[in-house]
Amino acid sequence: MNSSLFSEFNEVSTKQWKQKIQYDLKGADYNKTLIWDSNEGIHVKPFYNKEDLENTLQSTGNNSLWRICQSIFVSDAQTANRKALSAIDKGAESIKFIIPNRTVSINDLLSHIDTALIEIHFDLQFLDSEYVKQISISTNNLIHIQTDIIGNLTKTGNWYQSLKEDHIQFENSIKNTLSLSIDNSLYQNAGATMVQQLAYAMAHVNEYLNHINNTVISRNEMTWKRLKVIFNVSIGSNYFFEIAKLKALRFLYRTLASEFAFNAECFIFATPTRRNKTLYDYNTNMLRTTTECMSAILGGANTICNLPYDAIYHKDNEFAERIARNQLLILKNESYFDKVNNPSDGAYYIEILTGQLAEKALLLFKDIEKNGGFLHQLKQGTIQKKIKESAAKEQEQFNIGEDILLGTNKHKNPNDKMKDELELYPFVKTNKRKTLVEPIIAKRLSETIEQERLKTE
Repeated sequence: MNSSLFSEFNEVSTKQWKQKIQYDLKGADYNKTLIWDSNEGIHVKPFYNKEDLENTLQSTGNNSLWRICQSIFVSDAQTANRKALSAIDKGAESIKFIIPNRTVSINDLLSHIDTALIEIHFDLQFLDSEYVKQISISTNNLIHIQTDIIGNLTKTGNWYQSLKEDHIQFENSIKNTLSLSIDNSLYQNAGATMVQQLAYAMAHVNEYLNHINNTVISRNEMTWKRLKVIFNVSIGSNYFFEIAKLKALRFLYRTLASEFAFNAECFIFATPTRRNKTLYDYNTNMLRTTTECMSAILGGANTICNLPYDAIYHKDNEFAERIARNQLLILKNESYFDKVNNPSDGAYYIEILTGQLAEKALLLFKDIEKNGGFLHQLKQGTIQKKIKESAAKEQEQFNIGEDILLGTNKHKNPNDKMKDELELYPFVKTNKRKTLVEPIIAKRLSETIEQERLKTE
């Protein structure tokens, strides 16, 4: 583009823009009319320009090579293998196998899958370092094993076995894989703010890095400097904020890892949140997941696993999985979301948000470490309390209609009937059991209103 085209236009300063806006407001208060406050405590202005970047960190996203993932629950290895091969044939570039127990045969599961080309994620719902060793023996850099002992504690309230045994298994696993996984998605689905999500992710991984540094390795073992950290994140509908969240996550992890002299690059596995998904007017979920996947792409996620529109109430089915996969295929092959590296870099608004989220998250992270660390605050109930407070605020915003979910708390269709469509229980299940810590519970915003509607059908 010929830059001389703009030579006749003078640069406009922030002050000049604001004066023009105030004039056009005809007496209305600028701050009250055009500035809004996010739940993260960020004052969002109506415009940003180059001047705003002067005291802001310069972040970078990730390159354009993101992968389309298909999630498959493994009840039978051979059946899951056939499903994976079919998904790959239809455009999936990555497969996430959710494995419930150690009886699943890895050889049967990976039969005829070219693991040199297809990225494989193993989400193990149990803890067994020997099983992890079987997976890692003949695999390559495209194999990722997602086991998170602290994540299991936050979700269930208990270790898999015990603190000591879990850490022994953890140490043996990472020796074979040189990777570890952080389940950051639970915090988002439970109602944590983005600042909390980022701070808890850093405090969560810091527990692991400290353990590895102090008990697993010696400082001169260069092998461990290549340790790969995988963050599993959930993406919500606050489009630009979610882009900034992922960019801030990379910046914060790079900062933390440099303190340990570990590999500063992390791997981000992104999935749309369940928190804003609805039972009624369920097709709207497709619109939500589309923008959420776009945020994940522009924020620099490595792999994106879309959520089927009916995932909260239907069992796995070919139609919904095909739609979810095709949403990503359209973004990649028809919208060209894989053609530009780091497309959001330099966007004033996104860069400002990234900087503010990172700064606020860093302050919270430091406070957590100052007060004993993540595990200590989890045992004290502090983490759970803070998430509950944030979730309650968001729930109130939904209840009064400030936070809108179309078809649920606005523009309802009274003719929608869902009682006979429920193949899965779509609400929080409570099972009383003894736990070491209070578990963090994921809950959708629309659950209460949906339960009331089901009663009156």
